[in-house]
Amino acid sequence: MGAESAVSGDARRVDAVRSSVIERGTAADVADLFRVLSDPTRVSIIHALSLRELCNGDLATVLGISESAVSHQMRELRLMKLVTADRRGRQVYYRLTDTHIQHIFQDTLRHVQEDG
Repeated sequence: MGAESAVSGDARRVDAVRSSVIERGTAADVADLFRVLSDPTRVSIIHALSLRELCNGDLATVLGISESAVSHQMRELRLMKLVTADRRGRQVYYRLTDTHIQHIFQDTLRHVQEDG
């Protein structure tokens, strides 16, 4: 039995929600964002960058990982447009792209901390 033939208790409510539900492509984009954020190292990077703009070496020191590991993770974050990079001489400094990313992180952190 498919979703089309399911019995509904309130057809108007179902129609209202159906007309407002995000499209599959948008849902896939949101899922991709959460996939990228599902890695603990990337979450730690987002948290560090929510506190301050940092260069690759500083992120490596803060997180206790190699600079090449930071670079690898930053590639994913940059592809999703979660962080931007600014080259200053030989250093690359990273910051969150916008406050939306910071809000997503802070809201999620609060949720996890309240749940514990």
